[in-house]
Amino acid sequence: MTDKPTKSDWHEKAAKEVKGRDLTWHTPEGIAVQPLYTAEDTDGLDPGLPGFAPFTRGPYASMYTGRPWTIRQYAGFSTAEESNAFYRRNLAAGQKGLSVAFDLATHRGYDSDHPRVVGDVGKAGVAIDTVRDMEILFDQIPLDAMSVSMTMNGAVIPVMAFYIVAAERAGVPREKLSGTIQNDILKEFMVRNTYIYPPEPSMRIVSDIIAYTSQHMPRFNSISISGYHMHEAGATAVQELAFTIADGKEYAKRAMEAGLDIDAFAPRLSFFWGIGMNFFMEIAKMRAARALWHDVMDGLGAQNPKSKMLRTHCQTSGVSLQEQDPYNNVIRTTVEALAAVLGGTQSLHTNALDEAIALPTDFSARIARNTQLVLQEETGITNVADPLGGSYYVESLTSALVEEARKLLDEVEAAGGMTAYVASGAPKAAIEEAAAAKQASVDKGETVIVGVNKYRRDAEDDIDTLDIDNHAVRESQIARLRDVRAGRDEEACQAALAAVTAGARATDNLLALAVEAARADATLGEISAAMEEAFGRYDTVPQPVKGVYSAAYEGDDRYQQVVDGVQAVARRLEHAPRILVAKMGQDGHDRGANVIASAFADIGFEVISGPLFQTPEETAKMALEHDVDAVGASSLAAGHKTLIPELIQHLRDAGRADIKVVAGGVIPPQDYEFLKSAGVQGIYGPGTNVVEAAADLLRLLGHNMPPAGEEIEGET
Repeated sequence: MTDKPTKSDWHEKAAKEVKGRDLTWHTPEGIAVQPLYTAEDTDGLDPGLPGFAPFTRGPYASMYTGRPWTIRQYAGFSTAEESNAFYRRNLAAGQKGLSVAFDLATHRGYDSDHPRVVGDVGKAGVAIDTVRDMEILFDQIPLDAMSVSMTMNGAVIPVMAFYIVAAERAGVPREKLSGTIQNDILKEFMVRNTYIYPPEPSMRIVSDIIAYTSQHMPRFNSISISGYHMHEAGATAVQELAFTIADGKEYAKRAMEAGLDIDAFAPRLSFFWGIGMNFFMEIAKMRAARALWHDVMDGLGAQNPKSKMLRTHCQTSGVSLQEQDPYNNVIRTTVEALAAVLGGTQSLHTNALDEAIALPTDFSARIARNTQLVLQEETGITNVADPLGGSYYVESLTSALVEEARKLLDEVEAAGGMTAYVASGAPKAAIEEAAAAKQASVDKGETVIVGVNKYRRDAEDDIDTLDIDNHAVRESQIARLRDVRAGRDEEACQAALAAVTAGARATDNLLALAVEAARADATLGEISAAMEEAFGRYDTVPQPVKGVYSAAYEGDDRYQQVVDGVQAVARRLEHAPRILVAKMGQDGHDRGANVIASAFADIGFEVISGPLFQTPEETAKMALEHDVDAVGASSLAAGHKTLIPELIQHLRDAGRADIKVVAGGVIPPQDYEFLKSAGVQGIYGPGTNVVEAAADLLRLLGHNMPPAGEEIEGET
């Protein structure tokens, strides 16, 4: 009788078949993935059952066998009227919950008539300045029956107040409102940057919202602790897990320090994960998160099982979407959606195929929504709770993620908790380093992106995109602001705003005070400014990491060719070529800008990183002060047609038309000619090889830089 072959027998045979090569793959998290998993790898691992602690296999016993996940598409653009019409069309077509995207002016606490937000109004979400806007946004949508999620952190107090008062005016008391407010400010200081106030008063706001909703809104989730934006900024799965769980722990501790009982608020905490293309890693990440959160809440003294139960929304990755061959994005989103579902999400947003280029059209939004309907209705995956539970690979990967995340959680704890850790800059730097390493891997072709760095088409298909008339939206918002201010009791409004400032300086609940101000028709900008008077406004300058690109490209001929080209330009200019990497407008997504700054600095450019949220005039002034040779404008929020031409005009007015202006980010191809005619000399969309972008800029600076693979004639 022949003995049953062991795992080591298989490894030996497989290795011989590929001539002794090591088949182990190391993930960006540093986890070694074997080519085969067996029962040996899960010996001693007990994932438990769905609905039972530590909830690794899901928060509910029945999971989707009783009810599928909620289809909650994140959307909002232009005016409240346009967004309301879009919501109602989607709800009629099968969407089950609302998820509101606000424009950047709203996120940053500015009314639409503020001079700093000229290019931002209505571009990356819906503009909300007043309670009247919120009433229009939810017109004919039953707020006592419809769950509403709102992605808001910086201006969270006035937005929550407007939602409560708009519902009141529609006859729905706050007790009947259900949904989630993101209210996750710590991750804003790490990655997304739509903060307004410094960290400490921002944390006080989080606690005030938890306290208010715990007392008055029993069906409403007071916070959605978000790893999604860390994922999009380039975090590894371990970083996203550990930093997000640590954020949640910090919020819970702050609420307890404010006198709240943990079991009074913890059951209404929820999470939000980004789902990328490493299919099994994403499934394991969600399972690991539930185990980690259970242990954290148990350690804080929670008694109610619901306090220890991690419930989550998920969104497929935006950064995995590509401008090139964009119909591939439908496939990417489907794979990511399936990972979220197999990981046990409670609700899901699926990105549209054109979101690497512009806001989604009705056509692309329908495909994104129907992706979820097909998964729910046609695949049979809702018939079994945690169908991958017990998988040798998935259970091993889940265990490895838990182990690695705990190491990072211990590091956070040793630093004094997440607020102190964020203030140290350590998590932001770690995420930026991971992002730069990933981009270098893509640029070198080690990480394959189909249609981008492999299987590239000779020519791209034209694709229709949605364009928002920023000027028209802003004018309509200004007109409504004017009407609201003219029709209110000004004395009562000013008194309510003064009470907000006084409460900010004391310990009164800020959401309760803001609700009174909203009832008096104070605007979002006015309520934000009333708190800013007490707290101040927080600003920061990016500090990109160094050395990642140079290490990744060590020994690479093309990289060295570009480095040599920079040195040649430096000899001619008598200084290293200087580039200002600028973020104009209120968009805080700075991954692209930081990757460019890191890579260009390693290549030899002198890089000046501009502060976030600059106006075009401020950017031009900084370019002149530093005597730069080029300005690289990073745009991810559709303000490029307003902000970049204004920057170029300021430079021309100053007599410095010689400064080259290039642009990168989410820019629809049909806008390229508009920007070029305005004076933009280079445009680099998603999928651009960063080293080749540097080579192109050298050409613009007058250097004879050949295409990749060719030698420089007569020059070394």
